[in-house]
Amino acid sequence: MSEGAQNPAPDITKTYTNGEITVVWKPNVCVHSKVCWTQLIEVFNPKKRPWVNMAGASTQRIAEQVDRCPSGALSYFRNEEPQQPETVQAESLVEPVPNGPLLVYGNLRVKDAEGHETQKNKVTAFCRCGASSNKPYCDGSHLKVGFVG
Repeated sequence: MSEGAQNPAPDITKTYTNGEITVVWKPNVCVHSKVCWTQLIEVFNPKKRPWVNMAGASTQRIAEQVDRCPSGALSYFRNEEPQQPETVQAESLVEPVPNGPLLVYGNLRVKDAEGHETQKNKVTAFCRCGASSNKPYCDGSHLKVGFVG
């Protein structure tokens, strides 16, 4: 590791199920847009532990809300269906979020500073503020540092 480089945050994945679907949360991908809990607090409540209450809404409503996650930190799969990696069959699209990350939609291969490659699908949030401890990805640090851009 080069001098001054930080150890990447551990790749944590948590799952929550109601028997019909399983919600997958990857906190290292989360950009803290608050879309989940401001639109469905009955299920996604950051003040409670566990913060995801799968009994708080219907399966359909939970799936609809998870589909609105701008970073892809929340995803789901239906328990009766075999799991397959999600891919986007479209051109890539780059969207800067005001005062937040750079969202890139599409299938990507991301190479980190040490040359490790990771396949990303759907939406990937990249840091624009320079404060993320999980570079090149956004970890929500733009909120703490008051990034404007």
